[in-house]
Amino acid sequence: MKTLVIIPSRLSATRLPGKPLLKINGLSIISHVYKKAQDANIGEVYVAAEDQEIIDDVSKNGGQAILTSNIHKTGTDRVYEALKKIGKPDIELIMNLQGDEPLINIEDIRNLHNQMIKTKSEIGTLASKIEDESFFQKENVVKVLTKQSLTNSRFSEAINFMRKSVDLRDNIYHHLGIYCYKVETLKNFVSLEQSPNEIKNRLEQLRALDNNIDIKVSLAKESSIGVDTKEDFMAIKNIMEYNLK
Repeated sequence: MKTLVIIPSRLSATRLPGKPLLKINGLSIISHVYKKAQDANIGEVYVAAEDQEIIDDVSKNGGQAILTSNIHKTGTDRVYEALKKIGKPDIELIMNLQGDEPLINIEDIRNLHNQMIKTKSEIGTLASKIEDESFFQKENVVKVLTKQSLTNSRFSEAINFMRKSVDLRDNIYHHLGIYCYKVETLKNFVSLEQSPNEIKNRLEQLRALDNNIDIKVSLAKESSIGVDTKEDFMAIKNIMEYNLK
């Protein structure tokens, strides 16, 4: 199956403005993510951004980038606009990587891609085991409840996604910021109105569940940290710079 990887990005993040262009080891966060996507080697890679500065940075570092509208409510809408602009009719799967997760594991990206091809699912995503008990209480750590426990080979259905603290512990995992869609499912998803559940919880994946679109979840080897705050950035910077020594 022919796959395209699209990384949505914007400078106007509320908690850490300008984060895609923050540098680690002399390279911007967005360009680190781009290189991870390239190394996964599952298809051509593009960044979709509303800011010319991001386009320029990615291009300067040898990547491909598409300028998109600044009125999108979600990253998925940005991904779909980029897909239309790229204009490749033979694409069957779209991998949507979050532009703020430079520690995403390449093997996890490949595994999700393989599961999508094998099972012909509509939408797939990744989740990891929760080792840190404080994650259950943190609203910025999105959790997913799955129908079955996740194993290395099992692609289980998502029942719900949540931010708030949960009493449940069984089959609750840390949701990672990555999605793979069939092109037709992506087209259908962006045509739907935002659901009240999605708006209330600030989680766009709930729009799919609220409209009876199945999301399958694969177990990730590693729990990638996203850059949401200055503290996150410093923690990731320390990890990545230490690993080069």
